[in-house]
Amino acid sequence: MAQYVELHNQVETSVRLLNSLETFLSTFQKDLSAVSGQISDLQDRSKDIESRLKSRRRIEKPLSNLITDITVPPHLATRILDSDVDESWILSIEEFERRLVISKGRSRVKAARDLGEVMEGLRIVAATKIRAFFIALFQPIRTNVTTNMQVMQTSVLLKYRPLFSFLHRQAPNVAHELQRSYIAAARVYYETGFRRYARSLTWIKSRTVEKFEPIVSSERERDVVVDSNRLEHAKIEGPSVTLAYMADDKTHKSPIEALARSLLLVFMDNATAEYAFVGAFFASETLRDAAQDLDVDLDNALLSPSLLSPDPRVERRMSIAGSDRGARHRQRAASVISAGASGTQLQALATAVKEDQASTDAIWKQIMDPVLEYTQTFFNSVLDPPPPVVPLLTIIRLTESVMTEVQKRACPPVESFVFTLRLKMWPVFQKAMTENIETLKKSRRRRVYRVFYKWDDRRMVGRNSLANIYKRYIAMFNSFVILTAQAEETMIFANLLRMQQELAKLITRHTDQAGDPIAKATAQSTIYESLLHGLSQDTPSSAHPKAQQEIAYWSKLQEDARRKIVARNQLKSRR
Repeated sequence: MAQYVELHNQVETSVRLLNSLETFLSTFQKDLSAVSGQISDLQDRSKDIESRLKSRRRIEKPLSNLITDITVPPHLATRILDSDVDESWILSIEEFERRLVISKGRSRVKAARDLGEVMEGLRIVAATKIRAFFIALFQPIRTNVTTNMQVMQTSVLLKYRPLFSFLHRQAPNVAHELQRSYIAAARVYYETGFRRYARSLTWIKSRTVEKFEPIVSSERERDVVVDSNRLEHAKIEGPSVTLAYMADDKTHKSPIEALARSLLLVFMDNATAEYAFVGAFFASETLRDAAQDLDVDLDNALLSPSLLSPDPRVERRMSIAGSDRGARHRQRAASVISAGASGTQLQALATAVKEDQASTDAIWKQIMDPVLEYTQTFFNSVLDPPPPVVPLLTIIRLTESVMTEVQKRACPPVESFVFTLRLKMWPVFQKAMTENIETLKKSRRRRVYRVFYKWDDRRMVGRNSLANIYKRYIAMFNSFVILTAQAEETMIFANLLRMQQELAKLITRHTDQAGDPIAKATAQSTIYESLLHGLSQDTPSSAHPKAQQEIAYWSKLQEDARRKIVARNQLKSRR
């Protein structure tokens, strides 16, 4: 019985334990349910936080860029407000302008509007300081003609061109004021320098007066020889130019073609260099915008470097201020070809190029107008009274060489001006040649050359010797051949052909006075031999076709005269 009671107690104890365990498990289940709900809530909150984080990260970079763009860093504001303009401003102004443009483009953003007044204030300060900086740079050009313009332009002004471009875009009125200021300063610089230089050349020119004299009446000894040194003035790569200080030496003299060459080369170097600078410094922003639309690099497409002279051995001419015009200059292109660009875009770019060139031409003309006037006046004095025909043709050939060089430098206004000078010279040359021909005709008709003959070493000597005329003709012909590279040039060789025919007639008429046929033929043969000797000896370019034709013509006449001598002697011996 006791065993059953003990067993009963154990069962009751087990039941109580099981009830307690059931209660614990029930409570634990409830706790697990609560924890599961909390975990689910935490998961939902985690997803929400993660979503919000992704959203913040998506706007973080644009917001950061916006804040960076519409705000001005303290160091940038300090530089604009407290420092003077120097080379460090170039990058600073580019950065400031980028922020300024972005700020204006985001005017709908309240923060950008709030900072707009600060940006505008900095823009005004920057424009004011840059204006004062350029005005100070222009001052030496305006006040001192010895300022090295080339160094000022290439080493200083072009270096600071980004600052001027900033003004052109953000303060156009200030940019136009600076442009007018530079035009006025450069105009005074060139006007003063060229006035003094042209005046010095005029003084030197007055010391040696060379006027045209017909081939019949000329008494200048130098007209009977070919002066190769003077003919060198027909080339750009010739003798050194005449400098202004040489006029102080009252004994210094230079031929007219040397003075014309000096002025023309100094004009060419200064004018083309100024045109290149104006085109590079005052380049239109419209052109740059059009090029950017086509993704064209302006520095490579529109502005390509070119040597001032194709031959590096050529001695560099000095400007009126003693400055070298620089080894390279910018050449403006006529058109740009962009692969894949539409016709409308190319048309817009072509229009921008034309407008930019027209603007460059207008600025250049305002600067160089006095220089053009002084150069034109000097060349008018060269042509009135007309110089001898050989120096005149030398100057004409020089203008042609200068035009070729100017075309390489792509400077249309200078090319047009030099072409006009050349056009004015040809009628003067033609008039002089016509007068030479007419005087030969008149001399032949009036029998001016009544000579007395005597023979001494096969040379004929007489009053108003015909030898002086044909010697001048030889020198003129040889000089013309040296100055004329082309085989066919109507203006030159048509006149020489007419002179040749008139000279041949004059020789025939002159020797007719000898009376005796043998003496006449002998005199002709002697003259023809002298002509051939001069044409063969004094012509460096004897291979020139016209020189060969000239020699052949007089050789034929000489052979005819010799045949007459032989025939007359044979006839005389038979008698």
